[in-house]
Amino acid sequence: MKSFQLSKKEELNDFITNQKHSQFLQSWEWGEFQENNGKKVIKIGFKDNEDLIFAILLIKNSLPVGLSYLYSPRIGIKYLSDKQLNFVFEEIKSLAKQEKAVFFRFEPRSELRVTSYELRAKRTIDIQPRKTLILDLNKEEEEIFNSMHQKTRYNIRLSHKKGVKVRDAGLEEFDAWWQIMDETKERDQFRLHSKKYYKKMISISFIKLVVAEYQGKIIAGNILSFFGDTCTYVHGASSNEFRNVMAPFALQWQTIQVAKKQGLKYYDFYGIDEEKWPGVTRFKKGFLPASRQDNGGEINYPGTFDMVFDNNKYLIYKLLRKIRRLF
Repeated sequence: MKSFQLSKKEELNDFITNQKHSQFLQSWEWGEFQENNGKKVIKIGFKDNEDLIFAILLIKNSLPVGLSYLYSPRIGIKYLSDKQLNFVFEEIKSLAKQEKAVFFRFEPRSELRVTSYELRAKRTIDIQPRKTLILDLNKEEEEIFNSMHQKTRYNIRLSHKKGVKVRDAGLEEFDAWWQIMDETKERDQFRLHSKKYYKKMISISFIKLVVAEYQGKIIAGNILSFFGDTCTYVHGASSNEFRNVMAPFALQWQTIQVAKKQGLKYYDFYGIDEEKWPGVTRFKKGFLPASRQDNGGEINYPGTFDMVFDNNKYLIYKLLRKIRRLF
């Protein structure tokens, strides 16, 4: 086996898009987006007998007192043998040493196996949501709609009856979306990235801002990724005004229809948590069949792990994190 720096977008993206439930967070464009936000990104490929068997995006993140770590979201390690996997982690360890990184934070898409490296991985705070819902689009549109929760179907029909219009939006309408995003943050009590961050995000080629209008006013909007075989609902916002017209339901259903027409196979609702986000989770679950046996379902990822390379500095990092939480 050997590793090498990926220099072509196609090398990375072809590998990622050939995986089921393609993860845009591992794409070349997502790496460029992170670089535009001031982070160093390393793109590594691994070959065995000249065949590309693995590719990974590593994002270098800074920590207080000059520390740093490498981070890789939603990586698919399922098809690597134990020998291959250990080689991958050994190469990442070497990179971490070059970059003076204290640890490697990663989010596997499959359960960890008992290998010499994975045994050393420590469970840590989640970065991406640990649970998600996947709607399978490999059904007839009518069948997908009819299998949704009765209340969801009713609200979709109601939004159409009320005259809610759904369409793509551009950067010139970003400020209107940002205003309702701010309303959503206050209502649902979650933290946001900066306005500049989201504005750069919708400039990525496969990411769209889709909005719902009522009486000529934008009252809801979603940021969505159309990458590989999957459309991912990344961020959503809805106004406190005109909530009775059910605009978020129209947004989701039309996006599902567009994704299916484009030939995508899956619609990823991205994050659920019945304790932290009960209302949002209930809303998302309404779009899946009650049984969720043959048309998609809930996926529970293993979580986020830290592979530590410098135990003393890692203890300093954990101490600083505890202190920060007190203030």
